[in-house]
Amino acid sequence: MKEKVLLKTNLFICIIIILGFFITSIISYHSNKQIFQKDIEEVSNLTSEGIYHNIDTIFSKPINVSMTMANDVLLKDFLGEEALKKDDDSYIKQMRDYLNAYRIKYGYDSVFLVSKETSRYYYYNGLDRILTKDNPENEWYYDFLNSKAEYGIKIDNDEVANANNDITVFINCAIKGENKETIGVVGVGFRVKNLQNLLAKYETEYGIDTYLINAQGTIEISSTDTAYKEKNIFQNDVFQQLKKDILNKDSNMQDFWYHSGKRRGYLVSRYIDNLEWYLLIDHDTSQLQENLNGQIIGGFLVIIAVITCVLVIITNIIKKYNHTIVRMTQKHEKEHRDIFQKATEQMFQNIIELDITHNCFGNIETEEFFEDLCVPKGTPYDEALKIVAREQIKEEYQEGYIKTFSPENVLDAYKNGIESLTYDFMISDDGIRYYWMRITARIFTWEEDNSVRMFSYRQNIDAQKTQEKKLLANLERDHLSSLYNKKTTQDKIIQMLHQHPEQLFAFFILDIDAFKLVNDRFGHAVGDHVIADFAHILKNQFNEQDIVGRIGGDEFVAFIPVHNYEQVERKGAQLVKVLHHNYLEKDVVCPISTSIGVAIAPDAGTDFEQLYKNADRALYQTKKNGKNGFTIYQKENS
Repeated sequence: MKEKVLLKTNLFICIIIILGFFITSIISYHSNKQIFQKDIEEVSNLTSEGIYHNIDTIFSKPINVSMTMANDVLLKDFLGEEALKKDDDSYIKQMRDYLNAYRIKYGYDSVFLVSKETSRYYYYNGLDRILTKDNPENEWYYDFLNSKAEYGIKIDNDEVANANNDITVFINCAIKGENKETIGVVGVGFRVKNLQNLLAKYETEYGIDTYLINAQGTIEISSTDTAYKEKNIFQNDVFQQLKKDILNKDSNMQDFWYHSGKRRGYLVSRYIDNLEWYLLIDHDTSQLQENLNGQIIGGFLVIIAVITCVLVIITNIIKKYNHTIVRMTQKHEKEHRDIFQKATEQMFQNIIELDITHNCFGNIETEEFFEDLCVPKGTPYDEALKIVAREQIKEEYQEGYIKTFSPENVLDAYKNGIESLTYDFMISDDGIRYYWMRITARIFTWEEDNSVRMFSYRQNIDAQKTQEKKLLANLERDHLSSLYNKKTTQDKIIQMLHQHPEQLFAFFILDIDAFKLVNDRFGHAVGDHVIADFAHILKNQFNEQDIVGRIGGDEFVAFIPVHNYEQVERKGAQLVKVLHHNYLEKDVVCPISTSIGVAIAPDAGTDFEQLYKNADRALYQTKKNGKNGFTIYQKENS
């Protein structure tokens, strides 16, 4: 009889511990997995946005410079004289000086020109070689001529003297004659290592892999490879399965969770229209998943060890002190609960149990926990919820906290098949310093009395929220001016127009007068300082809630709510006056002024594109009037 009692007791204890571990582990696993997946998605998507805009910035300028040279009448005249002067040293010197001037001005590693008539390859040091079709190194040139494209991008080794065959990104542009026939190819080149270093920086900082591929899957640029090696990403089984989705141009961005063999991950694909390439962000989560599984296995081993210890202790106690078995069992059950809670407290600060059906606490430990939070003993759960909210939780989160975990909402959620609730909020222990907390609740039925109960877990997520906020802020800002970047400026203006369709708004476009002369006279370093100084002065003229951004080069946008046209005129005059100053740096004295165009919503437009277009028209009128002033767009003058 005693052996049967011992067996039943041990079996009962094992079931209780395993059940508790199983429920807690399942809740913990799914909660952590959802958090981990959400974090991976947010980091990967934001990172792809940052890399996309960096690449767009890096390639736009050399493409524009190459197109400018291709349409330069002076260069076309040079080519027209080549047949007569090609052997003249002065002609070669003129061509060299022209190409070298662009190389020095924009700092490119290569500036070149190929004449279609003579196949002569000129570069910034003069004549390098004559291209022939039988040389495989010249395939790029003849392929480009046959493509009939206006411009193209080619990654290849730089064969000119002293270039050491470095791998270079070349921008090739066709030079058209009077009859639109191609008479030559001109372009610039920059070392691919610079772009690879940028990608490597993102990979190191965010734990991702980045690739730029073409429509055939050839890796044009990654942190370790270039198109020069002709490596195809779809040779990898993971990417081969996703090929159709990756190369989908119908959407600006595609994102996928994938699982192939032991490899798991999250992939973001963005199409870069002006390059006709795809940007891939691959976040391999295999190791993170293994770590998560390892925690579950580790917890299971701990529970096995705990169960083994408990069984040995309980067996010895029952054999020696059968008459005290009830008292000793109760004592050790409490010890086991403490051990279990200690094993899980690394993931959660507190684990409490609530009886939702009877509007009370589920056990003594939960009641003591609420007493520590200044809740009087015997207080119903719904009243205790309000006291905690009032005493500890930041005001703007109190209503959401009470609504989410109120007995009525919990019962409605469980009735509708929802078994878990989550709420993020800010909480304080001293009423002064607030930090982020996440409560995750698991709803279940307690079979003993058929009541609905809830396990509630607290988790400090302050560091995670701070990191998310910091990353988002960095991606919204233009690094040079510290103002909003172009995309953020546009998104915020669109949002403001949508939220307040009847409000009067003033849309300002500001352009630094003669900024090109600043760069040409004092250099790009001083030009960057002028932009930063201009942005600082501009930002100080507006309130914190006003939208002020840099949308490219020396062009800025400000968007503010106004009451009437007179207020807009006063603001325009104020900006012209404040921004008219001398920028001083060591021996440099640089006079600065601004031209401003203003469009007022909704009269001049109700969307971003129309307001930008009309403000730009007003800006043009200001420049036409002599600059250093402002013009408000009027429909009758458009």
